[in-house]
Amino acid sequence: MARDADRTRKRLLEAAAVEFAALGIAGARVDRIAEAAECNKAMIYAYFGNKDQLFDAVFSAHVAAFLERVPFDATDLPGYAGRLFDSFEDNPATLRLTTWYQLERPDGEPLRALVSSNAAKLEKLERAQRDGVLPGRYAPVELLSLVRAIAMSWALMTPELGANAPADRDRRRHIVTDAVSRLLTP
Repeated sequence: MARDADRTRKRLLEAAAVEFAALGIAGARVDRIAEAAECNKAMIYAYFGNKDQLFDAVFSAHVAAFLERVPFDATDLPGYAGRLFDSFEDNPATLRLTTWYQLERPDGEPLRALVSSNAAKLEKLERAQRDGVLPGRYAPVELLSLVRAIAMSWALMTPELGANAPADRDRRRHIVTDAVSRLLTP
């Protein structure tokens, strides 16, 4: 019985990730999620509570997978930016879920995984600046924000501008890592 419940939860999370990535929290429908997962919609409420809690479970799972895929190294921010770029290219649903989270939950309860991950990154950046490994012209939060923005820049372009972007993924990645390198030059 437990294996069936685990399988059902997994199917629901997978179906919900597709639905939320495409339509956001407000646009997602539990009926469609249940149908795509081939289960009764009552299972969503039984396992996750409500649609918002289901989104939290989906987003938390994506955050955990993302943190595992993209290790942070304050002493190699160009490499980190390249790994961010790769992750967003390889897992576009993660970027879409992040965008929906930012749009629909700007004042919501912060997710603990994000709070602790950001705190650890900021602490490492501060330490690297103190040790002279990184320049101090930007505060750690400013530096992290800029690195993330550069890494996501190709994915966040309007379609009209994106039509002119380099088609070669390696070129786009090189531009990301080069831009972060230049950001760090004294």
